[in-house]
Amino acid sequence: MRSNYGVMASDRENFELSGPLHLTSMDWKSTDYRRSVAASLVQGVYILERDRQEKRQGNEALAPPWWKFFHFDLCAQLIDDADSSTFGAIYQFKHPTPDSYNSANDSPKYVIAFRGTITKGDAFSRDLQLDVHFVRNDLHRTSRFEIAIQAVRSIVATYGSSNIWLAGHSLGSALAMLVGKSMAKTGVLLESFLFNPPFVSAPIERIRDKKIKHGIRFASSVITAGLAFAMKNNHQKNQSGDTFVALSQWMPSLFVNPADHFCSEYIGYFEHRKNMENIGAGVIGRLATQHSIGGLVMSAMGKESEEPVHLIPSANLTVNLTPSQEFKAAHGIHQWWRYDLLLESKTYKY
Repeated sequence: MRSNYGVMASDRENFELSGPLHLTSMDWKSTDYRRSVAASLVQGVYILERDRQEKRQGNEALAPPWWKFFHFDLCAQLIDDADSSTFGAIYQFKHPTPDSYNSANDSPKYVIAFRGTITKGDAFSRDLQLDVHFVRNDLHRTSRFEIAIQAVRSIVATYGSSNIWLAGHSLGSALAMLVGKSMAKTGVLLESFLFNPPFVSAPIERIRDKKIKHGIRFASSVITAGLAFAMKNNHQKNQSGDTFVALSQWMPSLFVNPADHFCSEYIGYFEHRKNMENIGAGVIGRLATQHSIGGLVMSAMGKESEEPVHLIPSANLTVNLTPSQEFKAAHGIHQWWRYDLLLESKTYKY
């Protein structure tokens, strides 16, 4: 899960050069505005860590405009206890004028945002370790997750769950999804903006031939559903199946780019389930989307298998159809506040 950093990183960090300056008026009813703000707040976390690495303080710090432009205050930074890097931030929205209170029901009270992997500086080693934890499906066992979930629980306990947002990009999106799923299991449904959320799977979505792609997905679904059914009949514990339906009321917003192989599989994941419904195989499709083959095999062998982080029952899926010249652009956070995006959005309810 790569970051959005590369050549000319200083320009990308500078809000005046790379930020969404076109958003001159506050419109919390607009999906474009909400998406752009959430992405900018995630970018603020990236720049907080870069400011730390570069020892930029005071007037030299580049991070503050990424939240101040949208009338947010930085309440707290979330610090990784392993390397002291900033991986998250808690923002509080401040109404700039008395009239802005009219839109109070649409604006967030607090936003908890998480960055992805930074390939520069001393944070890279720790971020890479967490990338591996995600792939191994044990991100929930890391101290970074514990710090994140405790921060969110504290905010919810103090201010309630209404208008509390989660936001993240790449690895940070995986962390936000894990936090969101954990909260949803307790009945707390948080509005979530997940940019380029990683999906652990073979890159089937990159296959151009639709018949071959559908055939592979169909065969995979049959095998997965068959394993899940067999294990259920053998009365083996299946945590993924037990909790999947309970999560169906949580509708996170996922933002993916077809040219980003880290997240593009979400397109086929949801669309295939819909296609299975259309051909009368909905039971197989729904059962298959609850499980991963690897997890089922491990359970069948008597080994502990945790619920896959990336599998979710419902979502608002937004696909960026704007052509990307390179993978870095397709995976980067900057694409999500552009004013000229060609987007396609669909709602998938389990």
